[in-house]
Amino acid sequence: MLKLDDLRLDWGRVTESITGFIKGMVAGSGTKGVVLGLSGGIDSTVTAYLAVRALGREKVYGLIMPDSRVTPREDVEDARMVASNLGITFWERDIADIVDSFARSEFYDPDDRVAVGNLRARIRMSLLYYVANHRNLLVAGTGDRSEILIGYFTKYGDGGVDFLPIGDLYKTQVRWLGEWLGVPERIVRKPSSPQLWRGHRAEDEIGIPYERLDLILHAIFDLRMGREEAKAMFGDDVDRVLEMHARTAHKRTVPPVARVRL
Repeated sequence: MLKLDDLRLDWGRVTESITGFIKGMVAGSGTKGVVLGLSGGIDSTVTAYLAVRALGREKVYGLIMPDSRVTPREDVEDARMVASNLGITFWERDIADIVDSFARSEFYDPDDRVAVGNLRARIRMSLLYYVANHRNLLVAGTGDRSEILIGYFTKYGDGGVDFLPIGDLYKTQVRWLGEWLGVPERIVRKPSSPQLWRGHRAEDEIGIPYERLDLILHAIFDLRMGREEAKAMFGDDVDRVLEMHARTAHKRTVPPVARVRL
């Protein structure tokens, strides 16, 4: 039987590998550093800690972008705390009025919480790229491997980034790395909450706790177990995970091109 401890890694080597990757991305692009969205959650916090280790605080910028109607105050406070602890320059912008500007469109439906939630994510992406263009920076993504593999991100929203420093780490591993890096305990233990609408919790929407999801993903994508072998360990959740992976394949590829030159 697989155990959660099977996912533990040498966090010093992981940190060395990721910080080297970040340095290489910035040097290779000729940019001056990185900008990332700070949500007060574990993924963005660990990414910020790694970026500062790689580049120094003067080359890392944060953007805190709550929608004051749906974003809990404690998330904003945690994001500010992270920026303060790291000593990075950051800006805070409530995006509620930007979301409202879409309400004047005849196709806008305020009751479609998924569409409006994804709109919030895409507004944040646009602001990050404005700062990146204006200051000659790269946008550092904050997605982890768990969410990438099941497509739990907004296409051209939080999925619209230049590179993914923690994209090869499962959520459980990101939390362990956060502990190793000295991330505040309340952020390490905070439930994952995209907060695209009020009360939005990741595990509620996914329907599987991350600890179980990560072991299923490890079995399928790392150990290359077949469906039936994995189901013998994890039951019907394997079918759910495989379905989420297949249904969101378009999020992990570049747009297809119609070939006309034969």
